[in-house]
Amino acid sequence: MALWQKFWLLLSVIWVVVSGLNAATILAFSEEPEKAWRPIVLALAVPAAAYLLAWLWFRWRTKR
Repeated sequence: MALWQKFWLLLSVIWVVVSGLNAATILAFSEEPEKAWRPIVLALAVPAAAYLLAWLWFRWRTKR
């Protein structure tokens, strides 16, 4: 596993935990639980986009 993948995995786990806590807090204390969807979607979309961008970047750099 490449170093960038290890960093991505570490930061993704931190991101998902913090986003999950944010969504849980909204669900527990807010009168509008539909607001919890945004952190849940971002918890999944941001790490996926970051992986895609990093993968493309390192693929482009190794071809040069």
